[in-house]
Amino acid sequence: MQHSTTDTISFQNVYFLGIGGIGMSAIARYYNAKHYAVAGYDRTRSTLCQTLEQEGIAIHYEISHQLIPNNFRPDNTLVVYTPAVATSNEEYVWLQTNGYVIKKRAAVLGEITKVERGLCVAGTHGKTTISTMLAHLLKQSHVDCNAFLGGLSKNYDGNLLLSEHSDLVVIEADEFDRSFHQLSPYMAVVSAVDADHLDIYGTHEAYLEAFAHFTSLIQPGGCLLMKHGIALQPQLNHNVKCYTYSGSDNDNADFYATNIHVGIGELHFDFVSPFGVVRDVELGVPVTINVENGVAAMAIAMLNGVEPTELKNGMRSFRGVKRRFDVQLKTEKLTIIDDYAHHPAELEASIRSVIELYRGKKVLGVFQPHLYTRTRDFYSEFAAALSLLDEVVLVELYPAREEPIENISSETIYNEVTCKKTLTTKKELIQQLQHKTFDVLLTLGAGDLDTMLPQICDALK
Repeated sequence: MQHSTTDTISFQNVYFLGIGGIGMSAIARYYNAKHYAVAGYDRTRSTLCQTLEQEGIAIHYEISHQLIPNNFRPDNTLVVYTPAVATSNEEYVWLQTNGYVIKKRAAVLGEITKVERGLCVAGTHGKTTISTMLAHLLKQSHVDCNAFLGGLSKNYDGNLLLSEHSDLVVIEADEFDRSFHQLSPYMAVVSAVDADHLDIYGTHEAYLEAFAHFTSLIQPGGCLLMKHGIALQPQLNHNVKCYTYSGSDNDNADFYATNIHVGIGELHFDFVSPFGVVRDVELGVPVTINVENGVAAMAIAMLNGVEPTELKNGMRSFRGVKRRFDVQLKTEKLTIIDDYAHHPAELEASIRSVIELYRGKKVLGVFQPHLYTRTRDFYSEFAAALSLLDEVVLVELYPAREEPIENISSETIYNEVTCKKTLTTKKELIQQLQHKTFDVLLTLGAGDLDTMLPQICDALK
């Protein structure tokens, strides 16, 4: 992989504000692998931060510019920050006042897509699974790739893949804060445009406009692959092809799945494309939503020269993404699955997949809402999705970067849920679960509920 154009600034060091984020840590690893001195701040010493420390990256957890290494001077250091870190943060203010070059994470990724061929996966949901699947399909084929992933790939136990000879780079294109407008894709995927991040965009119309603008950034000679039937009016440059994809064969899409067979823990389908049919594809993670995700990943892989036998091998050997339909425990009596679903449409897709996969079994869900604004905007939709479960337990909301909003909490969703329900705290959760009967436990949300999974598994098994 070539050096990105940010290298024109004569720096030897890269300093990260919010280094523990999944996207930030991938860029930190990239620069560390390129032999830059890397350091950073984060407010929590997460498992990911501990892994970065083991790789030789210095991290501190108190906000203080005095903890920045002495040799990280304005003349030799690039500062990368995530929108999750407020510009009022004391370190950010100090770095800005002292003349450091400061770039958003998305801008640094954008620099990389200007010198590499970016395969950028966008969408309200599905983008982490599609991009991780695509990276695996390319990596295990003769084509190869680099990748900055928005989740931890189970196949590679990480979120960064590097290649010595491929100039393809798979990037998860994040619409939060319009970050994806910094990219220059060679090929792009748009999986969904359901309203989200209305705290940033205000209206669904503005959200759709942002995705349309993203499609205008695709380089001539490249292509757009979009989910068939979504409410997107792409703005494509001259000489950019547009394809559609679908998880089923009734949509007249360019790429689609047919002959889908679900049976005792296995899922097979035929992949139909404008270039021929790949028969009997086996899904390594046999969940119905992954048929649609798989079609998108296979389409882009095929357009980049991955051969049919390599596509089949890659799909069969795909092990999934941590926190994306992630089986934590499987015994004769109990299955525990963790899923990062944090938007109503994701929640519904995840719950329906579990119900289909475990027909006749009692499914209990535990949901931790993520963000006050998202809860305010979609509490009725969340309640409708959760009501598909046999029973649901709601724990307190995870605020992330946000300040509280009056009268908005987990209880706002709880009041509209129509199935059997419990409202509790994380502290009381395990005790609550020990008094309930269920066959499948599904933990849902983008907060920190995953940190409790080892204790939950120990208590219930």
